This record gives sequence, structure tokens and C-alpha cells, in this order.
Amino acid sequence: MTDIPDFSALRQRLGQEIAVSDWFEMPQERISQFAETTEDRQWIHTDAARAAAESPYRATIAHGFLTLSMLSVLLRNAIKLPPQRMGINYGLNRVRFIAAVPAGSRIRGRFVPSEIKEIDGGYQVVWTITIEREGSDKPCCVAEWVLRYLR
Repeated sequence: MTDIPDFSALRQRLGQEIAVSDWFEMPQERISQFAETTEDRQWIHTDAARAAAESPYRATIAHGFLTLSMLSVLLRNAIKLPPQRMGINYGLNRVRFIAAVPAGSRIRGRFVPSEIKEIDGGYQVVWTITIEREGSDKPCCVAEWVLRYLR
């Protein structure tokens, strides 16, 4: 885990990869739970037999939004930020789903702070994040994530 003592230290690392999370498994059970929660039950996510027969991936795959939703846990797993009252998800500037995440795969995140600025009551950080799948030469997802950290 990378320890960032304060936001000025983070500012010194703009444009540099500062952390890589541990591997995180994406089992079928998580994919199925996400399908139920979001009511996105498309067979490519939920029907293993049909996916094995008809899908180009030959397996069920995680929803892109499920992969994206793992950003929080991957960040918490990789970086210890300075103490703050709270962090707020302020949004996304850009997201691309480049490669599929088959059920049972393991993913991890690579974190680059690309922008930091002071805001009223704290800091706003834009993270460029690459989510990669173990054994794949292509990233699964690349995103610019905007977070606000309030004192």
C-alpha cells in the first residue's frame, strides 16, 4: 500500500503511477448479484451454458459498470490517503471498456493522479485508472475518476 502523508506530497507525483492494488477476484456470484441489483440480466452475464456456446468469450463476463464500480475498493486497497472528513465521488470524465472480464478472473487497478486542486473545504483529485485482468495484455477499463476529499 502506498502511503500519501498529505496532498502536497500527492501533487509532487502528478502524472506518475503511484500505486497498484492487489488482485481482486470477479466470481460469477458477484456478477449475478450485480445483475439482480441493476436488473441487467443479459445472458452474457448470467447464463454460463449459453455463454460457453454462443459468446466470443466462451464464458460469462462481468458488466462494464460492475468493473467500474470496483474502483473504490481497488483504490482503498492500494493507497492510504491523508486523514479527511470524507471522500465524495464527484464523477467521471472519461471511461472506456476495452476488454472483457470473464467470470472467475482477477483484476487490479493502477493509479495515476493526473490533476489536483484546492477546493472550498478540501481537494479535488482526478485519478487516471487502468484496470487490468490477470493474464491479459489489454486493460479491461481505463477511466478518469474525479474525487473530492473534504477536511
